[in-house]
Amino acid sequence: MTGYGAGKQRLLQKFGDSLEQQPLDERKKNAQYASTFLLCFEPAIHDLARNGAKLVVNAGASDTELLAKVCKQIIQDAGYQMKVAWVEGDDVTLQFKQMAADGTEFRSTTDGKTLKEWGFEPICAQAYLGSLGIAEALRQGADIVICGRVSDAGPTIGLTAWWHSWTADQYKELAGALIAGHIIECSAFVTGGYYSRFKDLMRTGRHLNMGFPIAEVDWKGEFDIVKEKDTGGVVNTETVTAQLVYEISGPLYFNSDTVADIHNIQLEQRGEDRVHVSGIEGLPPPPTTRVGVTAHGGYQAEWHFYLVGLDIEEKCQWMEEQARYAIGEELIKKFSLLKFHVHGTSPINSRNQELATVDFRIFAQAPDAELFNPSLPDGFSRRLYETVLQSCPGVSRSNDLRQSTAKSYFEYFVTLIPQNVCNHQLHLLFDDERTTKIPLPPETREYPAQDSYDTPDPVSLDLFGEAIEAPLGYIALARSGDKASDANVGFYVSTQEQFDWLRSLLSIAKIKELLGDEDYSGGKVYRFEMRNIRAVHFLLKNQLDRGYNSGSKLDTLAKNLGEYLRAKTVLIPKKFLEGGKI
Repeated sequence: MTGYGAGKQRLLQKFGDSLEQQPLDERKKNAQYASTFLLCFEPAIHDLARNGAKLVVNAGASDTELLAKVCKQIIQDAGYQMKVAWVEGDDVTLQFKQMAADGTEFRSTTDGKTLKEWGFEPICAQAYLGSLGIAEALRQGADIVICGRVSDAGPTIGLTAWWHSWTADQYKELAGALIAGHIIECSAFVTGGYYSRFKDLMRTGRHLNMGFPIAEVDWKGEFDIVKEKDTGGVVNTETVTAQLVYEISGPLYFNSDTVADIHNIQLEQRGEDRVHVSGIEGLPPPPTTRVGVTAHGGYQAEWHFYLVGLDIEEKCQWMEEQARYAIGEELIKKFSLLKFHVHGTSPINSRNQELATVDFRIFAQAPDAELFNPSLPDGFSRRLYETVLQSCPGVSRSNDLRQSTAKSYFEYFVTLIPQNVCNHQLHLLFDDERTTKIPLPPETREYPAQDSYDTPDPVSLDLFGEAIEAPLGYIALARSGDKASDANVGFYVSTQEQFDWLRSLLSIAKIKELLGDEDYSGGKVYRFEMRNIRAVHFLLKNQLDRGYNSGSKLDTLAKNLGEYLRAKTVLIPKKFLEGGKI
């Protein structure tokens, strides 16, 4: 989304209103929406029309109106009469820039820096809209509703609010739909994707063709999670827990329409591939909404050497020292970031050479693209190239050097903006093509920082009997994800006794210890428990080196984090392992 926003702003700055006046086919050439959506939409038109189904999607990015018009044209060309609407208001670029110029202090929700301390020039700003514009579009007869930046759960909330005729003050019901949307928003993540018991699925052949999930939301806001028939995958309380703990920030899940309190959430298996979810409370939304601000960060490049064999640590030390010498201190001072990464190990007597190969990665960022120009004798790429024939033994280089040339990257600043700044409107592309202003929430509430605590009633670990050193993942399942540059990870277990052990073991101090000095960013750690589902959740502030757009880590979205921590060894009660391991 941020790349779309940046590109759109630059085109508007260059061409102004002329873009809006071009024929549709011409505008499509520079479209800033998720074009992959159309690859799914076109083949589905017949079934949508035949079944009378409604479709809501947040694929508009920075060209929501254009995508809506393209969809309308595709529908007409296919010979159908489905009605299209689109929702406006997520683009708050002008409002944000004006507020900043007028002295409003915006602070990052991840590292606390002010916009000035961030130090980059905003290109665009996109806010998360509420979902009641979607509901209103459906009430006014729309069949297809195209949105830009609404939350991933937004389409589910909007559809459900329309179906059950919920009002804007039914916070509990809306909160249930919010969590239903959160659980199905990542497709097969809740039907067995990224499931820690993945080997069970492999043994039964259910790891192939995992079905799409379906949320059946009732009038109370409770819901069942099921999946497509005649597909692989699985829906059980563990897969639902996995998606629930993914990409959350604490026991309160904030949205522009409601706040879901998931402290006491309950999951019940009600049949094969059917889980009932209840126990969600709803609260009024905050007066603010999340806004992502994009800026051009500069340029980056990386160089990969492949090492193998004995004394790998010394070989990596040689490579780093030689690279630093070749680049030179004067050039290094011009970089905004220079990092050396060692990916993998080289075990003795490895089964094959590929398994024994280590990726030594040199990653650099700078404001000037010319520093990475491969044709310049004093550039990053050329200087590293000249070390190839004087490297330590057993070094190979990639045969694809495109990564060593300059690539633009974007910085991302996440903050909060008042909801009343968003020009939340619904536009119909049918009948009289009227526009409807969407009202603000009827009530809002300010919220303090999320609860964070170690378990209030820990059990002595000695009471669980003899323990042996083993990977945490032999007993605990996990799922992890990102929120901008924050990372989150949730752990959960199968029995109450295991949970008493898990919550007593996994303190804030313990998670820092498991991460270790090299992997823990030093940011604040928030912890809470969901006892009904035997889960412990951690939010690691600013863990991801600025996040997906600009970070230097391989795990830019914290998808690896949970499985990495499951492989860390702890003292596990021997009796927990008697029945086998995950």
